[in-house]
Amino acid sequence: MNKKTLDIDYIKKILLKKGLTIKKNKKNIIDGNFKSLYLTALCSIFVIIFFYTIPIFLEFKENRNIAKQEITNTSKTNFERVLNGESLEKTSDVDEGLNIKNLFEDIFKFDDLPSDTVRLSAATIEQLFKDTNYNLKNVRETKLVKPIVLSLLPEEMKKIESTKKRKSLFIKIILPLVLEENTRIRLDRKKLFSILNKNKNSDIEKKWLNQKFKEYGVLNKDLSTLKVRMDIVPASLAIAQAAKETGWGTSRFAIEGNALFGQWTWTNEGIKPAGADNDDTHKVMKFKILKSSVRAYQKNLNTHSSYREFRMARAELRDNNVDLDSLILANYLDKYAETGKEYVKILKKIIDQNNLRDFDDAKLQPSSIKLKSII
Repeated sequence: MNKKTLDIDYIKKILLKKGLTIKKNKKNIIDGNFKSLYLTALCSIFVIIFFYTIPIFLEFKENRNIAKQEITNTSKTNFERVLNGESLEKTSDVDEGLNIKNLFEDIFKFDDLPSDTVRLSAATIEQLFKDTNYNLKNVRETKLVKPIVLSLLPEEMKKIESTKKRKSLFIKIILPLVLEENTRIRLDRKKLFSILNKNKNSDIEKKWLNQKFKEYGVLNKDLSTLKVRMDIVPASLAIAQAAKETGWGTSRFAIEGNALFGQWTWTNEGIKPAGADNDDTHKVMKFKILKSSVRAYQKNLNTHSSYREFRMARAELRDNNVDLDSLILANYLDKYAETGKEYVKILKKIIDQNNLRDFDDAKLQPSSIKLKSII
């Protein structure tokens, strides 16, 4: 017997004949719609949470892997190398390159000053120091230096028979010059950090920064390089180098050209060393006044590529809140002379034997109340 297939319309006809009707259950339809909407929303939330948490999880996993690895602290390593006087590892491109276009503008400006400088005799200078109570014993005790800045060395330096007196006079002449330059750099450095700590700088501050970029030969206005280069040279190290290069102020270069640090030049503006070969084209740079020589020396150590390690070692000491130690920094001046490491040994010996580090924390007595408050 064949079974007839019943569909919904056929059943409806049969029920209608009997007076019955079929009604749809709207409640079930509505419940079904809500259920579908609920599932869609739930899936969406799950997808959002999944894609939000995956990067966090991956970063956490990566950090855990890094934590398990052995990490070398290069900064700490370099600081230890500085304390031991060893070569430094290059960790960045800071203090690279040099723009020499305006590098010596602030030095040559002294050449435009009126040429009425008088060379005082050694006896006159000694009397001046005595009248102002300027002596090294007081400096060591009070850490204050009289602001007596001389322009020229006395011609009689070589004639002073007592080595002790000659050294004392030389130190008393050079010390104020070095401290004056260091004070200028300290004030600039203080202003630099003040500018760096601001969110917005004035046009005057921007102009000042641009000028300093030129003075220190900084490429691409790199502030990190400016911070490394704009710093002082310890007084003891500067005095030791001046003593070594001039024979405590007795050399021809020091008397005739105010050249305290034996810097070379390949221009006509210099003094040719006695006994130099005809093929030698270099001369010793000469200056109109001693102040120019000191500034040129500071500029040389603070910008020349040969002394990059010196500057990086100095920066390491700064970063670790350690006072600048001339005996440590001297290790990085082996390129200053052809004798290399032997030159470094001599510098250290001069510093030690003459107790020059006593002057590293000395300050130039301010000439005004305003300057005193700044220093």
